[in-house]
Amino acid sequence: MSQNDLETRLDELETRLAFQDDVINTLSEQVAKQEMDIRELWEAKRLLHKQLKDVSPSNIKSEQDETPPPHYCKWRIKKGSDEGFI
Repeated sequence: MSQNDLETRLDELETRLAFQDDVINTLSEQVAKQEMDIRELWEAKRLLHKQLKDVSPSNIKSEQDETPPPHYCKWRIKKGSDEGFI
């Protein structure tokens, strides 16, 4: 190989290395950002879980106290029998 070929090859390798360094830095920044996002999401999940546990059962009506939705079929099977009622 001639001196000129070696210099060209060295220049190409240095250029590739510079681009790879840039890609590595960009990826490192993205990983750090995603780690922060994941931590924020875990904290939000923890707070939602705590709020759900803190919901008092008295805030939720029992099934008997709820008004049936308008699309609810009037024909239901009586518990314990095969007879229906309206």
